[in-house]
Amino acid sequence: MSPTMLVLATFVALVAQRMLELRVAKRNAARAHARGAREFGAGHYPLFFVLHGGWTIGWVAEAMLRGPSLSAVWPLWLLALAGAQALRYWAIASLGDRWNTRVLVVAGDRPLRRGPYRWIAHPNYVAVVIELACVPMIFDAWITAAVASVANLVVLLGVRIPCERDALAWAADARPDA
Repeated sequence: MSPTMLVLATFVALVAQRMLELRVAKRNAARAHARGAREFGAGHYPLFFVLHGGWTIGWVAEAMLRGPSLSAVWPLWLLALAGAQALRYWAIASLGDRWNTRVLVVAGDRPLRRGPYRWIAHPNYVAVVIELACVPMIFDAWITAAVASVANLVVLLGVRIPCERDALAWAADARPDA
């Protein structure tokens, strides 16, 4: 398969993956709301669409402008990506219907301590950090890898993780019937 076709196939696969994940998130959100969930951080949620959309367009554009080619060490980037995907889907499976792309918590819910959550506070975010670097690097799109990685860390550390901490604290302190 030509490098151009690999770029396009990777793009299609990642977009399909994201669309499926958004369907699962929507289903899980409906279940959470039925249980009385409260949403935190709705204002920052669009940042993730901008970030991930920009990343997706960015690495494809950068790869195509450079003349699509595989990195000399693409198997290592692909191996790291496969590990990240395994970690992400282990985290999603461990959360079950509590997994979401939004911050939705139900009063009285406690953080889960199973699966990768036994050892890592935010395994899904670790996986995404790896993914945002690895996919572009497979195609030598290092500018996109660097910019997206920094932007992602700023959003995660500055906004999302503190929001989740607040949400989990609220859920732990709130009465289930409140």
